[in-house]
Amino acid sequence: LVEADELLGPDRVRKGDVLIAMASSGIHSNGYSLVRKVLNVAGWGLERQVDELGRTIGEELLEPTRVYAADCLDLAAAFPVNGEDGTTGSGVRGFSHVTGGGLAANLARVLPQGLEGRVDRSTWQIPAIFSLIGSLGNVPLADLERTLNLGVGMIAIVDPSVAEAATKRLNDRGIPSWIMGDVVAAGEPEANNPDYVQGAKGVDGGAVRLLGSYAS
Repeated sequence: LVEADELLGPDRVRKGDVLIAMASSGIHSNGYSLVRKVLNVAGWGLERQVDELGRTIGEELLEPTRVYAADCLDLAAAFPVNGEDGTTGSGVRGFSHVTGGGLAANLARVLPQGLEGRVDRSTWQIPAIFSLIGSLGNVPLADLERTLNLGVGMIAIVDPSVAEAATKRLNDRGIPSWIMGDVVAAGEPEANNPDYVQGAKGVDGGAVRLLGSYAS
């Protein structure tokens, strides 16, 4: 149970807040329809050994989903959402679980209208399994980003004053984490730009803009 005045939500997020990525352990629980189709069309069996994965494709797909509950609770306790006066302080603002729909759509729905999350793709390298699915199935990057987590399973939104300490705390707990972007005032909507998402997953909230190219 959580006290009402300690609930996290879009109303907590502020311009200047920092986005912290927590690495996924693999495909997790979303995107298997796309993965199965790619493998079936390519004629790949689950027992196929894949050098870039260091194991069979079946073993890769069975990698357990990383669960972040304990780590998010620890982070929220270490960097409380409220200040001593009971109002929103300089700690955790919110979390976004990257599930179906991809990173941008899930992040957008935890941001308020008028704000935009800027995600710098160059801050991480796409894990081999996702690159493999993209190249094997000739899947456009935009479709991969709308379907798979591409290496990020959870995002923490925090006050900039605690961003470095929060990132270190997650890494110390064994969750590979890094600063992936920030929150700014929303720019002009770009409905036809695949790098821009607003009002996603039935929530008319904030926007997310994906910038740059993934690290190689």
